[in-house]
Amino acid sequence: MAEVTLSIGGRSHVVGCRDGEEARVRLLGQMLDERWAVANRAAGGLNSERAMFFVALMLADDYDEALTRPPAGAAVSESALARIADRLEALASALENEPHSA
Repeated sequence: MAEVTLSIGGRSHVVGCRDGEEARVRLLGQMLDERWAVANRAAGGLNSERAMFFVALMLADDYDEALTRPPAGAAVSESALARIADRLEALASALENEPHSA
């Protein structure tokens, strides 16, 4: 098992990880540290536990946004997609009801 030392908010944290995952753990630590200053200000600079809670909230918000936003490069809005789906369904219905030629 490997160990990685992360610096978050000026404090060092030793984290164990599987061999080969060190770079990924460092990247995740950087994500936490990048949000630390804002989170620490939101916590009033008094409590590192509360600041880490705000970091977690920021990451949860980013995660939720990633799950709910359209994929990058999507040029069609959800309402436009709904209209397209309705038109396709109407077309399919019309084709199904069209008299068959023999």
